[in-house]
Amino acid sequence: MELCLAIDVGGTKMAAGLVSGDGRVVRDARVPTPRTEDPEAVFGALAELVFGVLEGDRQPARPGRKSPVVLCGVGCGGPMSLTEGTVSPLNIPAWRDFPLRERLACLTGLRVSVDNDAKAFTLGEGWVGVARGRSDFIGMVVSTGVGGGIVLEGRMLEGASGNAGHVGHVIVEPDGRVCGCGARGCLEAEASGTAIAAVTGRPASEAPQEVVERTGRLVGRAVASVSALLDLQLAVVAGSVALGFGAPFFAAANAELQQRARLSFSSSTCIVPAGLGERGPLVGAGAVGWRCAGHQVLGSRT
Repeated sequence: MELCLAIDVGGTKMAAGLVSGDGRVVRDARVPTPRTEDPEAVFGALAELVFGVLEGDRQPARPGRKSPVVLCGVGCGGPMSLTEGTVSPLNIPAWRDFPLRERLACLTGLRVSVDNDAKAFTLGEGWVGVARGRSDFIGMVVSTGVGGGIVLEGRMLEGASGNAGHVGHVIVEPDGRVCGCGARGCLEAEASGTAIAAVTGRPASEAPQEVVERTGRLVGRAVASVSALLDLQLAVVAGSVALGFGAPFFAAANAELQQRARLSFSSSTCIVPAGLGERGPLVGAGAVGWRCAGHQVLGSRT
């Protein structure tokens, strides 16, 4: 059975695993993302994680031994350059224009494909999650930051530089808090785990009920704008904040969405929890790799 080395790089943790061609996670491990200004320290931690998942085999494709691991897919926080394979995650300050694709290719000897982590998550949900078979939907991750990916007519939207879908930078509170991108009132600046901790002085997991409901309302507000712009009826939401807040968050998000999405084609839009749970980021990274190898991981309009 051929496998894809799947890697998820986030501001809080990094994960790696092996994903089969039908979306199963065969093996996985994770480590905290180092808080440092040294880019090599971050990559060194990632390299050790990868070696552990590959069982210490630093040459998975060496002559004389056919490895089941045939390619590598990566989901990483953005922004990024899809063509160059470089990443500049807002939540990993040590990496600015970091050549992640090239470094991983040299490290593993595998063909490496890198994409935004929220777009990767969206691919995974469209492949084997709650959006399986759907040709039009948005995937969102509400976690340390807020990201997204958009599937339209059975295709992932890429944009000029591969950064389409950054719903975390939709303005939901004009003149609100300053975002890491430099603007004010972005969804990420108001509803991310980082923002909640900054405002409340405690982790998002300890947020009071009013913060839970406000966060849901802001996500619903952003989805209303996107659904009207792109004619989408489904938003699949994951991330430690959204899933940790649970039912009250999703109730508030859908209530706000119903109030804001008033056009005939957007009034039936709904926001649902992701279906892949903790496996989602690695399944998504695997989908990035398999898609670049020619596997169909998204439904198409009939």
